[in-house]
Amino acid sequence: MPKRFRMTRRFPVSMTEDGYRKLRSFARDANLSEGELLSFLFENFSSVTHQEKLDHRLRLFTAELENSKK
Repeated sequence: MPKRFRMTRRFPVSMTEDGYRKLRSFARDANLSEGELLSFLFENFSSVTHQEKLDHRLRLFTAELENSKK
């Protein structure tokens, strides 16, 4: 296996149930593990996102997150 694809980092994460279900489904459809899929998404972030939509969705998500903390 090429050195580039060696999984070297592990980190604890918290995810919403919906986000985790979508991650697992996408990973299964792509025939990858959840970690491999996350690596793919972050390595190719700028090509798999639409910047304007991302900014809008991020604002909505952070507002919803703040409301849930109250």
